[in-house]
Amino acid sequence: MSEWQGRTAVISGGGRGFGKAFAVALCERGAHAVLVDLDGAAGEQAALELREKGWSAEALQGDVTDAARMDEVMQQAAGQNGGIDLLINNAGLHSDEYSQPMRVLGVEKVRRLFDVNVMGTVICTLAAVPFMAGRVGANVISISSMAAYPSGTAYGASKMTVAALTIAFASELGGEGIRVNAIAPGMILTETIKAELPQNIKDFVKRSQSLDADGAESDIVAAMLYLSGSGARFVTGETLRVTGGMGAGV
Repeated sequence: MSEWQGRTAVISGGGRGFGKAFAVALCERGAHAVLVDLDGAAGEQAALELREKGWSAEALQGDVTDAARMDEVMQQAAGQNGGIDLLINNAGLHSDEYSQPMRVLGVEKVRRLFDVNVMGTVICTLAAVPFMAGRVGANVISISSMAAYPSGTAYGASKMTVAALTIAFASELGGEGIRVNAIAPGMILTETIKAELPQNIKDFVKRSQSLDADGAESDIVAAMLYLSGSGARFVTGETLRVTGGMGAGV
């Protein structure tokens, strides 16, 4: 029997992309997935697709920057089996739009970027903790980025902050048995990246990797399954870079 059988995973930004892929991997291993998404229709559609496969999933609409709503979401999510076993802080602003210099973005866009990527991580984690404390194997995974190494843009700085928050939360929550880690994806050729990233940037990133290979969504899912599972029971406060070697360093 899978270690995820009957356990509850809450995934922000669960309606598409990495979030949906995480939900599929966890559901097929017996977990109940709660897909939290600002786009309620996308979340509902993803949850429906999971249920049509005979899996257990539900969708809850909400903005991760809304602390009151996230408190409600976590309370509702925990009702499935009395608690939350895994929180994946996946919701975030990214893409070419938010990878611009701060002088181009302007104050309001930079503020929104940090509200979602940084405060969203804080808000969701704090809201979930009361329903995770003391549960065997409970853990939090946040999504950082290779753009944090080095953080030459506001987006990169927001994702470096996610890595720093991972260390802070790991220290703060370890006494309650909650592990906290992060994943920093490199260039993962999702449909969005294929469509939005200019070919010269793709070529530059690939030349900067140690491995002559293309990153795939399945690589990030594999990292999530490792960090969230019992095989990583002694791992906390870490950010796992899945970048093909780009940005490697100490």
